[in-house]
Amino acid sequence: MKPSDSTVERIQTALDGLDFEFEPSRDGIACVAVQRDAVRAVLARLRDDAAFEALTLITAVDLLDAPRATARFEVLHQLHSIEHADRVRLRTRLDEDDATIPTCTDLWLGAGFMERECWDMFGIVFEGNPNLKRLLMPDGYGHHPLRKDFPHQGIEPDRLYREWDRERRKKWNAEEAKR
Repeated sequence: MKPSDSTVERIQTALDGLDFEFEPSRDGIACVAVQRDAVRAVLARLRDDAAFEALTLITAVDLLDAPRATARFEVLHQLHSIEHADRVRLRTRLDEDDATIPTCTDLWLGAGFMERECWDMFGIVFEGNPNLKRLLMPDGYGHHPLRKDFPHQGIEPDRLYREWDRERRKKWNAEEAKR
């Protein structure tokens, strides 16, 4: 499947003058590869000039040991145009030693939680996110579980719970002693 010609034309017109490249897609969604430096400008233009008003997804893929992979991670932004009933997906490849990408929380307020989840699970830093902290894993957890080098059996699964429980019980005991 390939995206409609009108979708491709609308994207090309909106991104005129920016560095991007169309990539093949198996699901018929227009797919655009973009460098990290251009992500913000591309997202803003797609929203403002191509009527992709809804952000539906921010996630990542760990390409560790993937054949023909040119980078460790791929960050995906997917946008939906309600007006035109179509979608576009941005792919941005990031190296492991510099897994940072600009935030888009100022373009879509809902992006904050998606960026937090992506950071929590993959360790990708969204520069400028005003609240980039753990969303699913406990504070103090030093790992990112959706990375392919994360062990299947987990890492010290009970240690964090025991520490949390110990602190919780200290507070209970302190409150009990006050009574």
